[in-house]
Amino acid sequence: MPTVPVVRSLRRVVRPRVPRPVVDLSHPARSPLGTSVVSCVAYDREGTRLMAECGIAEALACVRKGGSADDAGDTADGDGAAGDGGFVWIGLHEPGEAEFEGITELFGLHPLAVENALEPHQRPKAEWYGGEMMFAVFKTVSYVEHEKVSTTSEVVDTGEIVVFTGADFVITVRHGRHGSLGPLREELESDPERLAQGPAAVLHAIADRVVDDYLLVADEVQTDIDELESQVFASETPFGGSGSGGGSGTSRVYQIKRELLELKRATLPLARPLELLSDRPNRLIDPEIRKYFRDVADHLARVTEQISSFDALLDSILQAHLAQVSTAQNEGMRKISAWVAIVAVPTMVCGIYGMNFDRMPELHWRLGYPLVLAVIAVTCVAMYRAFRRNGWL
Repeated sequence: MPTVPVVRSLRRVVRPRVPRPVVDLSHPARSPLGTSVVSCVAYDREGTRLMAECGIAEALACVRKGGSADDAGDTADGDGAAGDGGFVWIGLHEPGEAEFEGITELFGLHPLAVENALEPHQRPKAEWYGGEMMFAVFKTVSYVEHEKVSTTSEVVDTGEIVVFTGADFVITVRHGRHGSLGPLREELESDPERLAQGPAAVLHAIADRVVDDYLLVADEVQTDIDELESQVFASETPFGGSGSGGGSGTSRVYQIKRELLELKRATLPLARPLELLSDRPNRLIDPEIRKYFRDVADHLARVTEQISSFDALLDSILQAHLAQVSTAQNEGMRKISAWVAIVAVPTMVCGIYGMNFDRMPELHWRLGYPLVLAVIAVTCVAMYRAFRRNGWL
C-alpha cells in the first residue's frame, strides 16, 4: 500500500531534524600529552573565552591566577587556588592511560574515577569524591539511518561521555563515534551568562543535550515501529512473508526490540544520577542550577515512558503478526481439506468399481459408465460450490 513507504517522510515533515553545526577540531590549544585532546579553553568569571593560545597547564594557571595565559607563572603546577571564578574546559576523545596521566596529576583526580573514565561501557552514574570533585557518566545514543528495518539493521548506536567537574575545571572524556561536544561549546559561548555560572552549567548543558538526543532517537525509533505496524495490518501475507510462516518478519520485530534494549540501558540507569544532581545539596552545583537538572529529569522520564510504550507496542505487533500467521495457516489447511473432500468422491466411486468382483450391480449396463461419470461430476461441482459459499475455497 502507498501509505507504508511515506510514513517516514511524513513524520519528518511534522518533526524536521534540526541540523547542528559541524564540530571544529582545529582549536590551536593542544596538549603535549597527545592527540586525544580535542580542545582546551579557559573562561573568566563573566563566561568569556580567554583568547590566549595555551596548553592545559597554562590554561589552568591562567584561571587560578585570575589573569591571562601570558601571565601564568608558578601556579602552573596546579597547587594554586581558584582565582576569580573562571574555569577551564578540557575535551578529550578516547585518551590512553599514558595520555591521561598528566591530567590526573595536574587536577588531582581520584584514581578510581580515572579508571572508570578510561574504560568504556560504564553504567550512567554520578559520584562525589571528597566534595571537591564530581564524576558523572552519560550514555550517548544516535540513530543509524537506514531505508527499512532488516534482520541485521543497526538502529541505535551508543557511546559515552565522562565528565569530571571541579570548582575551576570541567574535563570531558568522550567514547564512541558520535556525541561531539563542539556544537554544545559553541552554543554555550554564545550565551556567556550561562558559562558565568561555572562548571556546573557545563555539566547541566551536557546532561540536557544527552537527554535531548534520547528524544530525537526515540522519535526515529517510533517511525520504524510505525512502519512495522503498518506492514502487519496492511498486507495479507505478514511482512511480505511466504508460506514458511513469516519468520523474517518475526526477526525484524526482535531486531527492533534488541536495539530498543540498547536505548533502555542508556536511559533507565540515568534517572538516579539526575535525581542526585537535582536534589543533593553540594557546593559544586548552585541551587539555581539544580532546578534545571529537575527539568532534565522530567525529560528523561518522558523518554523512559516512551520506550516502555514502544516495548509494549512491539509485543502487540508480534502477537498480531503471529495471529496473522496462524490465521493464514488455518486458511491454507481449510483449502487443502476442501480439495481433499472433493477428490475423495471420484476416488471412492472409482475404488468401488475397480474391485474385481463378478457379481456387482450395473456392470453390464450400457449407460452405467457415463452415469457414474455424471454422478461424480455433479457431486464434485456441488461440493465445490458449497465450499465456496462457506469461504473454504
